[in-house]
Amino acid sequence: MDPTYPAPPAPAEESSAWHALVDGQLSPAQAQALREQLRDDEEAQATLAHWQAQRQRLHDLHQDLLHAPVPDALLAAALRATDRREQQAQWWRWGGMAASVLLAFVLGWTGRSQWPAGLPGKTLATGQGAALVVAEPAQRFAQQASVAHAVYQPEVRHPVEVTAAQQDHLVQWLSKRLDRPLKVPVLGAQGYELVGGRLLPGDTGVRAQFMYQNSAGQRITLYLGALAPTPSRPASDNQGGTKARTEAPAAAPTTAFQFTHEGPVPGFYWTDAGFGYALSGQLSRPELLSLATAVYQQLNP
Repeated sequence: MDPTYPAPPAPAEESSAWHALVDGQLSPAQAQALREQLRDDEEAQATLAHWQAQRQRLHDLHQDLLHAPVPDALLAAALRATDRREQQAQWWRWGGMAASVLLAFVLGWTGRSQWPAGLPGKTLATGQGAALVVAEPAQRFAQQASVAHAVYQPEVRHPVEVTAAQQDHLVQWLSKRLDRPLKVPVLGAQGYELVGGRLLPGDTGVRAQFMYQNSAGQRITLYLGALAPTPSRPASDNQGGTKARTEAPAAAPTTAFQFTHEGPVPGFYWTDAGFGYALSGQLSRPELLSLATAVYQQLNP
């Protein structure tokens, strides 16, 4: 049947099942059962053939789009959308925290005569607020790493800007743009080889992405960049007892691995002296942890 002409209409109660069959959404057993049921129905066979021909024509018409490079503007829009969702979630978190502070204040006021002198009622709320402010940039960084992985991982022709064949140039270029000497971890022992890397936009400047692939075609990405502008520390800061304050971030548990699955793909992320790292991929949590550990050990020998 010519797909340019209308197909015989399908019965209303069976239309959804027929569409699912043509679109490949039925299980093998369901598809076989439906085909057996319609085997002697010439009108049904004609309708299915017509739909299949239309589907193939549409697929052929847009085949090139499957391999076209993703525009940078689309990636930037996806990152902005992620930021907006995070900002909305932040307002909800702040609202909940404010309610908790209010509740703690009311309870502390009404029962102030029973509070021990050394246990101020707002300590818990203040501690939660501080943890939230510290964690937010790293969480957003991890979400952006996940989005960047989801955008470029499926690419066939342009998964990276600079391939592994030009690794020296890649490292030199990205190190200059991120204003930090970079090192590319070697994951051959884990079964992954470097594909290459690219430069990406970020909240506080540029970010870098290194892509790896194993023999089965599975890809992972290492996303890295500054989380926030590094505060200036003039020489006078080393006087008057401020040295302990400037060294506190290095002692804080900000380098601990954090697992996230809030973005398109799961991953592990960590920070070190204001610099963020995120390893993303459609792998199990133990597999990602093993790879993240290997990366961390090479970056911090």
